[in-house]
Amino acid sequence: MPSEPLRQLLLDPTVVTVALGALLLGATAGALGTFAVLRRQSLLGDTMSHAALPGVVLGYLLAQGRSLPAMLAGALVTGLAAALLAQLLARRRGVKHEAALGTWLGTGFALGVVLLSLVQRQPGAGSAGLEQFLFGQAAATLRSDLLLIGAIALLSLGLVALLFHRFELVTFDPRFARAGGVAVRVYETLLTLLLAVAIVVGLQLVGVVLMSALVVAPAVAARQLAGSLGAMLWLSAAVGAFSALVGALASAAVPGLSTGPTVVLVATACAALALAFGRRRGVRLEGA
Repeated sequence: MPSEPLRQLLLDPTVVTVALGALLLGATAGALGTFAVLRRQSLLGDTMSHAALPGVVLGYLLAQGRSLPAMLAGALVTGLAAALLAQLLARRRGVKHEAALGTWLGTGFALGVVLLSLVQRQPGAGSAGLEQFLFGQAAATLRSDLLLIGAIALLSLGLVALLFHRFELVTFDPRFARAGGVAVRVYETLLTLLLAVAIVVGLQLVGVVLMSALVVAPAVAARQLAGSLGAMLWLSAAVGAFSALVGALASAAVPGLSTGPTVVLVATACAALALAFGRRRGVRLEGA
């Protein structure tokens, strides 16, 4: 891209807001996705993002109009509810966790689509842009949204750095951690909560359909290149940030190019290159 068009692009306040928001979101999703991939819970992010759709619609109904905080709060509640229900189904009914997650993924998304169809018939609902949460609309990102994303990124990455050794122990050897008096379930729940918050905040940028790819793809790429959890964690965050930034700038430079799908394509390309040319077996759990 010529330097002058790039300079003009970077002087556009809307582009800068979207790019910074995408970068922060990509870094956070990539870092938290590391634990989801290593704990064999890649489907967890997919389930929570798809199950967030009915929460978006319910938040719109409760607020009696488009209120981003209300819709994101609703998305967080229904996304976490799906994860919790899948966990209960796996523990109490003997269903495999992946099967339970898949069940609630489909159920939550189907419920969201039905509610969305019904709400769209109401006066004024068509202009609320609820359908934009399916694939995201990065251009709608405001400075207040950027501040929210920044605060969540700072909190999430700060907690990961502060509790890294506990998260590492819980991820690699939960039995040993439990025997040593570590509250394994508390740390597992905290990881799930942080992932859910990151997913919900990213819905406006990437959408419920594609958000899980931004969680998983950077971690898959980093796993092929890193030799330790620490290296994988920060490399995954870097891949996520790079993918989101490149996708955001590319969509701003090319008219009609959607940000969410472009971000996911860049992240997937990074994962494919790492899988093809990575020289390491990657970080693995014991027995994996």
